[in-house]
Amino acid sequence: MAHVAKWKMEKVQELVDLMVHSHAVGIVDLHGIPAAQMISMRAGLRGKANVSMTRNTLMDLAITEAAKQRPGLEKLRPLVDGQCAIVTTDINPFKLFRQMESTKTPAPAKAGDIAPMDIAVKAGDTPFKPGPIIGELQKAGIPAAIDSGKIIIKKDKVLVPQGEPVPDEVAKVLVKLEILPMIVGMDLRAAFEDGVLYGKDVLDVPVDHYTNLMGQAARNALGLSLSIAYVTPQTVMPLLSKAYRQALALSVAGAFPTKDNVGSLLAKADAHMMALASVIGLEDERIRNRTVAAPAAEPVSEPKAEEAKKDEEEPVSEEEAAAGLSSLFD
Repeated sequence: MAHVAKWKMEKVQELVDLMVHSHAVGIVDLHGIPAAQMISMRAGLRGKANVSMTRNTLMDLAITEAAKQRPGLEKLRPLVDGQCAIVTTDINPFKLFRQMESTKTPAPAKAGDIAPMDIAVKAGDTPFKPGPIIGELQKAGIPAAIDSGKIIIKKDKVLVPQGEPVPDEVAKVLVKLEILPMIVGMDLRAAFEDGVLYGKDVLDVPVDHYTNLMGQAARNALGLSLSIAYVTPQTVMPLLSKAYRQALALSVAGAFPTKDNVGSLLAKADAHMMALASVIGLEDERIRNRTVAAPAAEPVSEPKAEEAKKDEEEPVSEEEAAAGLSSLFD
């Protein structure tokens, strides 16, 4: 039987204990993270998540052993590849993903790095004075020239298309131009929780994505319940308001007088009367005075005054007023 180093067995057992007793377990990609930055990132995660790095073979063995006590963990085995680590935490996978994303920072590109996006320079001034640097810029494919005693870039230029490796000469000038195209940080490949493996495509959602979906669902449900008059504590007041508005509109349309619509009925009757008077060319003085500016008041003769007094002494009965009002809508 081959001898197994004691430190290897202790490391595997340590990982097994962490994975069995943690709420969530994930595999995080550490490719391209400098050692100093890695130390800083791990310090920032202290108290939130534990990042354990060791040989891939030992991580694979630890996952296999832990899966015997926590079935489902074996789903993580295919993700153990390249520069990676096991992360264990007591927070849920979505919070863990956001925590990992917060560790990412811009970094300079090295020769051979794959461009995560089009790496380009913009037309304009540079901080450089005329000198050998202009040759380096032109060698990297940058359209540089001297203008008014300084080096400028004459036009926008894509130096490295997305997905292409960064050439050595381009990597050198990008640092001098303070262009940091690479994103360096912990990249969570997947996380395991309660028997479910969550991939990056599931975890990578905006913070308010699900709350927005719930809000939209609530608004849709409220709209549906109002449209079908389904009474709930949330819809009873809007339904009563809607019923009141519809009843008021119906009573006005049907000329059914109530204390709530009498003003609307009188306004409607008046509008109809004025429209009818305009159509038939009614020459009544009262109508004419409402459609044109009234002339200067004339002294009231005695007979007219007596006639007005007679009108005041003979009030119209309620039956006559109602009959006259209803006739306007026949």
